[in-house]
Formats: sequence, structure tokens, C-alpha cells
Amino acid sequence: MTELLSSSPLLTIFIVVALGAALGAVPFGPLRLGAAGALFVGLVIGSLAPDIGASLGLIQSLGLALFVYMVGLSAGQTFFADLKRQAPMMGWATLFLIVAAGGAIALGKVMNLSPDMVSGIFSGSLTSTPALAAANAVTTSGEPSVGYAIGYPAGVILAILVVAWIVGRDWEGKKDTDSLAGEDIEAVSVHVRNPMPVRRVTGFSEQELRMSYLRREGRTRVISPGEELIEGDEVLFVGSGPVVDAAIEQVGERIPEHLANDRAQVDFRHFVVSNDSLAGRTIAELNLAARFGGVVTRVNRGDLEMLARDDLILELGDRALVVVPRESLSEVSDFFGDSVRNVSTFSALSVGIGMALGLLLGMIEISLPGNSTFSLGAAAGPLIVGMILGALHRTGPIIWQIPQAANLTIRQLGLLIFLAAVGIAAGPAFMDTAFTSQGLSAIVIAAVVVLASSFGLLVACRASGLSSARTAGAIAGMIGQPAILSYATSRKDDERIESGYAALFALGILVKILLVHLILSF
Repeated sequence: MTELLSSSPLLTIFIVVALGAALGAVPFGPLRLGAAGALFVGLVIGSLAPDIGASLGLIQSLGLALFVYMVGLSAGQTFFADLKRQAPMMGWATLFLIVAAGGAIALGKVMNLSPDMVSGIFSGSLTSTPALAAANAVTTSGEPSVGYAIGYPAGVILAILVVAWIVGRDWEGKKDTDSLAGEDIEAVSVHVRNPMPVRRVTGFSEQELRMSYLRREGRTRVISPGEELIEGDEVLFVGSGPVVDAAIEQVGERIPEHLANDRAQVDFRHFVVSNDSLAGRTIAELNLAARFGGVVTRVNRGDLEMLARDDLILELGDRALVVVPRESLSEVSDFFGDSVRNVSTFSALSVGIGMALGLLLGMIEISLPGNSTFSLGAAAGPLIVGMILGALHRTGPIIWQIPQAANLTIRQLGLLIFLAAVGIAAGPAFMDTAFTSQGLSAIVIAAVVVLASSFGLLVACRASGLSSARTAGAIAGMIGQPAILSYATSRKDDERIESGYAALFALGILVKILLVHLILSF
């Protein structure tokens, strides 16, 4: 069996992926390993076939680059929108990483571990391959790789436990943005008793309330934003519960009849956004009122249902709920594209260009004191480029965003391949050292590094008024482990998790590389 595995690294990778996925689905109390199962299966397989790991460098980099680029595309828009809010969090993360490095140095002295070994433990517990590469560039002892192999699984397990505890809580983030996933949108029919312009209705100008159906003197049509509501009108309000309630109190009263049930003159449908020319455009730019006499009230993106604010940017694969005169339905369908088949694929051109730009950025070497250099590598380079392109959405004819279903599929595959390759490569050193006194010391240091940095950032984020979702993503990003992000997003559907991850992932890599040089100097 070992000969078969050694002769075909690609076969070995997918055996580990399959077994890892099976292990990841097994519940251990409240915890499931998820994609991290591939790491632990890889450690076992790697110890059985120790000569495979040397040939997996390219596969490992490919899986990691695909994963972080897709995360960047998803998180880019919210990251830059929330940058001012997340700046203090980035400063706190840097501080606690420095504190963790100081703790690792002190414990290394007490336990008689060399700085080379401590640098590897620090890099492994915070799952930073670029930091390990920086350590190996300074020393030829090989000890950083051994420390990394021990610290890596210890760091993953402890960080997943911390994040599992955080996402299970739901404290209020008073200074955080609300989650799009948390918007509970409802549609309510209202009888108007207090005449007023549409734009003066509570929540309308603030883009927290949409209106669609208007029945006046027995005739139903789509409402216009510039008109006046008069007494006796019946109108459909769409928005979150508190906003709708406030608008109803101002305008009139609820009626039991749902206006949308009358589809004789006005109809509504979900249309799939598959027209390339609409991707990257805002709801306001669609100008549906002038084109078709219609209005978009909601947009579904994956499992998220969002109110169709004027500044909401559409992505391929979105499903827009459009209210429109019945005779215009076919024209609106052609306008949006409305083809599930067309959005089941993605543009290889945009992904190829984006990945190439990310890898090129990762190859740029920056000089450090002491004649050493560092680069962003296949981890941070594609992430940063993905975030920028995800915020841009499109450049001329090139659409950078890809349908969410395709993004999640590529992301998951890249993550599993990466973790499988890492586990296989680290397996031999892990088995040789993990169950010795030196290995026990390394695990203690790894635990201190992860827990000190994680709980320090947890306290700081909560004190800063950030939500549990953003805090969980921030810790995953500071640790730098895709499996932790994957676990967090599997437990809670909240885009703030990815935003927090993206905010700290690249920054964490840079800080950890610098701290590794500090550790080696002691």
C-alpha cells in the first residue's frame, strides 16, 4: 500500500481528501473538524509514506492560492467598506501577536528549547508557512520545520475550539454593522390614512424600506418613488420588522389582505442575474422604473436575503425579486438573463488574470535588516489581489466576481487539497517528535501562543463593540488558518466572519514574519 501511495502523490492527495472529508463529518461532542479532517488524515498518511511530502509543494501552493483568492473576492467589498471600523482590531491583533511571541521566547528559555525550534513552534501554532520559510532562510538546522509540524495541529485544534465557543455566542456588537444574514425581511400591506410624499415615509430615504404595489381606486400598479400617497391608498411595504412597523405607525394601518396576491395587473418573480452586463452594477443603475415600470425589492445571494438598496451591487448568480407590470415579465427576464445554466460556470479569464496577479504580488521580495527578505507568497498575495478585485467587481468587460456557488466549490476544493498536502508533508517529523518530552514542551508553547493571542483579541474586540461573528473571523485571520474560517462559516451564516478574516490574514502574515526574525535573535 505504501508503495502505491509513494508512486502516485496525486492519488494520495485525493485519498486523503476523501478520508479527511469523512473524518471531518464525524461529530466529537459539539465539534466537527470539517475541512481540518484532511490535515489529520494527512499526518497519518505522511508518516506511513514519508517520501511523498517533498513532491507536494506545488499542489500545496495551488490549493492555498485558490482558497485565499476566493475568500478575497467574497470579502473585498465588505472589508473596504468596514476598513475604518476594523483598524483598531488590526492594531490589537498586532499587539497580541507581539505578546505571544514574547511568551514563546520566555517559555523556550525555561524549557531549554533552541530559538530555531521556538521559531518553528511559533510559526506552526499560528499556521504561517511564510513565517516558517523566513525561519528556514536564516537557519539550516531543520528545527523550525520540526517545531512547525508539532505546533501546527495543536494550533488548529485549539483555535477551532476557541472559535467554536465564540460563534456559539451572540453578543451584541454595538459598534459593528448589522449582518446581512440577520435581516429578517417582511412584506406588509398598509392602508394609508395620513397622506404624504413617498420619500417622507420613515426608512424610505435611508434605504431601509422599499415599496412596490400601490392600489388606488381599484387599480393596482407599481408605485413611483416621486409620487404622493393619498388617503385610501393601499401600498406594500418591504423591509425589516422594526422599520416596517415604524412606517406603518406613521402612514396608517395594516390590512389583512396581501396586495401581492392580486397578480392580474402587476406580477412579481425572482430573476437570476446571468447577464454579464449587469454584474457589478448597482440596483439604481438598473433604472427599472424607467425601463419597465418596475422595482426590485429584494436580492437573494446564496442563503442571504437582502433588501434591494439603491447602492447594492449585483453579482452573477444573484436572484432579484422584481415587481413589474404583468405584460413586461418576458422583457425583464431577457434583461436579467435569468439562466441558471449560464451562472453555473465562471469566467476562466478573470480567475486566471486574478490568480496570476496575486501570485506575482506574492513573489515580490522585500528586504529586511540582516540581509534577509520576505515575500507575501501564495497565501497573502492572492488574498490581497482578490480583495481589491472583489471590491472593484468589474473592470471594463472583465467581471472579477464569480457566482457564489462556483466560489464556494473552488474554495472548498482548494482548502482540502492544501490541508491534505500540509498534513502529508508534516507527518514524518510530527510522529518522530510529538510524543517525546521535547514534543510535549512544544505543544505547551503552541498552546500559550494560540490562547494568549486569541483570548487577548477576543477581549479587545468585545470591548471595542464588535460582534461575535467578526471576532471569530478576526481570530481565524490572525491565526491564519483556512480550516478555522471554514469551521466558523459552517457554524454561522454571517458575512462579517469573512470580513474579519480578510482584515487580519495578510497583516498577520507580515507581523509573524517579522516576529520570527525577533525570536531567532534570542
